[in-house]
Amino acid sequence: MKKLLLILAAAVFVISTAFVAVHQNAKTEASKHPRIEKAIQELQSAVEYMEKAPEDFGGHKAEAIADSKKAIQSLKHALQYRAKEDKAKK
Repeated sequence: MKKLLLILAAAVFVISTAFVAVHQNAKTEASKHPRIEKAIQELQSAVEYMEKAPEDFGGHKAEAIADSKKAIQSLKHALQYRAKEDKAKK
């Protein structure tokens, strides 16, 4: 039982350390590419606005929200890729 708890604790530590490292790399990469980070923030703000808006924007609201969320993910993936490549060069 103690061995299982020790293994579980070690696994949690490794996973959380990896998560922190990825998050730190993403933050560093965002600071290197402020226009991309600003675009992500603006798109997130636009999505929040559209989700709360009572209008349907001529039937384009749902598609605009979905496309904006997809763009946010693409930009985040671009930053994650850059961070991974920069780390590999070190």
